[in-house]
Amino acid sequence: MARTNVKRVTRRTHEGAPAKTISYEAQLSRAILSTMLWEDTFYESGVEISKRIQDLAGKVSPEHARNVALYARTKANLRHVPLFVAVTLAKGTPEQRAVVRKLIPEVVRRADELAEVLSMYWQDGKKPLASGLKKGLAAAFANFDEFQFAKYDRDAPVKLRDVMFLTHPKPKGEEGAALFERIATRTLKTPDTWETRLSGGTSKKTEADKAEHWAKLIVERRLGGLAILKNLRNMVQAGVNRELIRQAILEGNYKKVLPFRFISAAKHAPDYEPELEKVFLDRFKQIDQLKGQTCVLVDVSGSMSGGMGGNSTVDRIMVANGIAMIMREMAEDGKIITFSSKVVGVPPRRGFALADAIQRSQSHNSTMMGAAVEFANQFKPERIVAITDEQSHDRVPDPYGRGYVVNVAAYKNGVGYGKWNHIDGFSAAVCDWIYEFEKL
Repeated sequence: MARTNVKRVTRRTHEGAPAKTISYEAQLSRAILSTMLWEDTFYESGVEISKRIQDLAGKVSPEHARNVALYARTKANLRHVPLFVAVTLAKGTPEQRAVVRKLIPEVVRRADELAEVLSMYWQDGKKPLASGLKKGLAAAFANFDEFQFAKYDRDAPVKLRDVMFLTHPKPKGEEGAALFERIATRTLKTPDTWETRLSGGTSKKTEADKAEHWAKLIVERRLGGLAILKNLRNMVQAGVNRELIRQAILEGNYKKVLPFRFISAAKHAPDYEPELEKVFLDRFKQIDQLKGQTCVLVDVSGSMSGGMGGNSTVDRIMVANGIAMIMREMAEDGKIITFSSKVVGVPPRRGFALADAIQRSQSHNSTMMGAAVEFANQFKPERIVAITDEQSHDRVPDPYGRGYVVNVAAYKNGVGYGKWNHIDGFSAAVCDWIYEFEKL
């Protein structure tokens, strides 16, 4: 017979709204896809979140943990947390360790991540490498050539040569053996990258010197899209010709760049907003739009004003704005609504004008997501898309029509479940998911 005289636990968000009880698999996806690993957030520390990932990875099937880590690396374009999952599995049960051999070469996509994995594994003290981790790291060496090894052969506590000595990767013929010898002796050919060209072996370069180097890098198309966005302010400060900077922006490759990077770049180099907005809209435009009315609810509460973690100048409202800008382009008939202590309708602007309108729509206080959903339901839209950290103050009702909650934080409890379609993350993949789901 079931007992009734027991204490019942009601899960709640940090602001007090009832939260849903979800599966371990959903909890793991939530923790992985919405986190900047080890970075403190508004309500929880980075250590808490990383420990939760470790705990949840042990409660799901090893194959599921592997699949989430792989999705995080290849679709959500996250770097560190997939490596952390692989290391966590490498320290686990024999069944968990068995998937690591295959997972490591799949998520190690930059040569410096070889050493990063080993550093994570030794975070609590040096220990022998688990067999699967050792074999996975050895196999991952085949992902890179000399240019990539040299670019990331840093003078760090754990070096590429350390990983090589411990894992014994098999070289490909005589040429491969010679390459591994150069890794061992740290005599790799200095790579011709924008970083090495700019530094030129000295820190005493004048602004004119830097401007000349930036100009050459732009003309030779040596800068990737992310490098362009992160260095716009540096180019401006160095006095690089305006037309060259415009050329760099307009010709950049932004395929794997997270949406909020454009907003951050515009914040630091506002003179180039028109060019940044153009490449953003070109990057994320959809050929076929979502039919009917789409209500996009954007959380602008105080917790969303918190940074993504550490010394980051990017906050979660900026992240939400990037997704809202994409949804605005996808929607045939888009209605933008913000919520904090109040619920406010925002003019249906596009691009950075929309992001600015969202930011300035109201003060950033509590989180009345339930009131925002009730407001949107009055319009009887085909779909509601709520972009939030899910820390609501009031109860969240079911959506009218289809409902999507895009969760941009890794907090333990949230509200975006039940009749809502729940999506974790802050890359353009969350919008792609909605688009594909609507085809079903």
